[in-house]
Amino acid sequence: VASGGELSRLSLAIQMATSNNLKIPTLIFDEVDTGVGGATAEIVGKHLRKLGNSAQVFCVTHLPQVAAQSHHHYKVNKFEKDESTATKITHLAEGDRIEELARMLGGVELTKNTQEHAKEMLRQSKL
Repeated sequence: VASGGELSRLSLAIQMATSNNLKIPTLIFDEVDTGVGGATAEIVGKHLRKLGNSAQVFCVTHLPQVAAQSHHHYKVNKFEKDESTATKITHLAEGDRIEELARMLGGVELTKNTQEHAKEMLRQSKL
């Protein structure tokens, strides 16, 4: 039995193989990067970015290697409000994007090194 992440990666592989004939205007991937990291996560992100050239791609990720490849970056926050759970979705401008990638890279405390690493990831994604 395949996990959700494995099924998402299989779907990504199929979409990449058929991307020239893509008739689906919107693709949604929920944690397609589950169980991968580092260079593999970056490759997954690059494939998603390439798909984004021919279709609208929405991808939920917790990995900075994938998030850095996106054309647009949104941050999703869930919080408790009036005894219920609420969700806030924010489009991140360039500076906020660097801060969020740095947080994803290094945790709660942002450092100059994690911010520089985030900037480099964004720079590399545009090459």
